[in-house]
Amino acid sequence: MKFTLGREKKLKRKKDIDRLFIEGLSVRKGALRLKYVQDQGADENKVTFTVPKRFHKLAVDRNRIKRLMRESYRLQQHDLPLLVTQHFKFMWIYQSHKMPDQEQINKLVHNVIKELHRLTDAKS
Repeated sequence: MKFTLGREKKLKRKKDIDRLFIEGLSVRKGALRLKYVQDQGADENKVTFTVPKRFHKLAVDRNRIKRLMRESYRLQQHDLPLLVTQHFKFMWIYQSHKMPDQEQINKLVHNVIKELHRLTDAKS
């Protein structure tokens, strides 16, 4: 099992990100929100991370939180719901004024993934 988060797994296109906000569903646990939408034609999940400027004014703080989220996602990406026929596009959004540490982010990501499992099992 590879725990990488390479270029092909990153969500970059403005059109795809806009689609997330228009059609996407949302899961929230604590300070972490996950926007996601199914992607029929993709080979794998694509992901992006964001921290709104309204919560953290300094770019160094926003970049640090995004780095923590990327690391946590990279290690836990294999826990995502495995659906062979469909893949997802994800946007992870940290929405709190508090500066988290790695342990807090790991817990939040784990809780959101657990909730996503619950939702996808309910739809099946």
